[in-house]
Amino acid sequence: MNEENQPEPVKTTSSMRRLVIYAALFLGVFLLGFVPVWLKSRECSSRLSQAEYHLSIARIENTLSSAVIDARRGDYEPARQTASNFFTSLRAETDRGNDSSLSQTKREGLKPMLNLRDEIITLLARSDPASADRLSDLYVSYRKIMKR
Repeated sequence: MNEENQPEPVKTTSSMRRLVIYAALFLGVFLLGFVPVWLKSRECSSRLSQAEYHLSIARIENTLSSAVIDARRGDYEPARQTASNFFTSLRAETDRGNDSSLSQTKREGLKPMLNLRDEIITLLARSDPASADRLSDLYVSYRKIMKR
């Protein structure tokens, strides 16, 4: 009876060894397929992050330029609303801190612009033609800061 029991553990050890080899091969093949996809995913994620950064900056600039154009055309109410949206977006972006699309240097440079909000909104609400010049100056300042 002892002799019959000994070959059985040898078969189990051999089967176990074979199972471990198959599992290792499966893991190796899986990693061969997974690693390139993971690397590609990281690259795409990085590109997406850059695109989101540029989109965020472009939206803010576009909002300001729309306000300038409206004010130049004498459409003061749409200019006021758009300028208000610009200041709101700029405030939100600068308040995000390290999560912001803007660098610390740019955030610091843009903060003084936020102090002009009430003055410009008031000029636009009064339909003052000087508001177009103030908005144009603001746009030029914004572009200079963003080019740094």
